[in-house]
Amino acid sequence: MQDIVSSLISEAFALNWVDWLATVTAILYVWLAAKNNPWCWGWGIISCSLWAYASFFFYQLWLDAMLQVFYVAMAFRGWYQWRLGNPDKTPKKISRLPIWWHVPMLVSGAVLSFIFGYYFAAYTSAAATYWDALTTVFSVIATFLLVQRLLENWLYWIVTDALYVWLYASREAWLFSLLMVVYTLIAVWAFLNWRRKVV
Repeated sequence: MQDIVSSLISEAFALNWVDWLATVTAILYVWLAAKNNPWCWGWGIISCSLWAYASFFFYQLWLDAMLQVFYVAMAFRGWYQWRLGNPDKTPKKISRLPIWWHVPMLVSGAVLSFIFGYYFAAYTSAAATYWDALTTVFSVIATFLLVQRLLENWLYWIVTDALYVWLYASREAWLFSLLMVVYTLIAVWAFLNWRRKVV
């Protein structure tokens, strides 16, 4: 544990401005999303652009880098949905996903995770391919749910962010691993907060 703390401190001092800015803006994004504030999407665009760069060039997590580019595109969609997403151009409200929808999402997510994990393990030098694929696929699913302001997005984020804690720790990206601990805790709070506002 002492080695991890020492590594975390060393990494924090060694980080460049890209890592720091990605971290700070990421926390702002998740915190504002948890508060159901549409300004989260602007911070998400900044954070994910920087994180894509760091994931690809610093940590060789290629699928995660691709995921961050996807997040940038989805942030524009999220901004629109949260502000004008209803047919009458009014803001979309928080709602629930029918429970039977989770079965096909979980099954298709598991299958896609295996396919992407196998491909990147066999044909690239990417690291932790199956775990990277699993977290990437389920982050995509959670993002679609978040954009639609569906309460259950936070349940997917809780599990996915907890897995990211391990994934980044395995790459000795301690600051990002710590950030995922914060994300997990915020996601738990967000689920409880959104549940009180659900339509």
